[in-house]
Amino acid sequence: MKTVLMLLGVAAMAPSFAFGCACSAVPADAAVAVVSADKQAPARHPLKGVVVDVMADRSALLVKHEEIPGVMKAMTMLLTVDEAGLKAAKKGEAVTGMLVRKADGWWLEDVNAATVATDAARADS
Repeated sequence: MKTVLMLLGVAAMAPSFAFGCACSAVPADAAVAVVSADKQAPARHPLKGVVVDVMADRSALLVKHEEIPGVMKAMTMLLTVDEAGLKAAKKGEAVTGMLVRKADGWWLEDVNAATVATDAARADS
């Protein structure tokens, strides 16, 4: 009798073995969350420098920047910017922003520029 009951118990569990139980089902949106977690946003690094040239035809600024610890030494390099960045920066101005490595090269985002004369005037005040 015990053998029959034990077999009935195993037979009753068979559908959950064959098709899986609800407790192990993964919600459809969980797969999306895993995929998006693998695609991390690019690292952003604070940058300080001076605009050497504005190259509107290339949507870029030539910037002589300070060292970015752990990323690169101080150097002059061409950085792609968006339209707002082009409008914000002028040759000879101090510039700050966030350096970002993208598939198509180095970008400077969140561009903030101020002329050295303006900064000196603020210091005198």
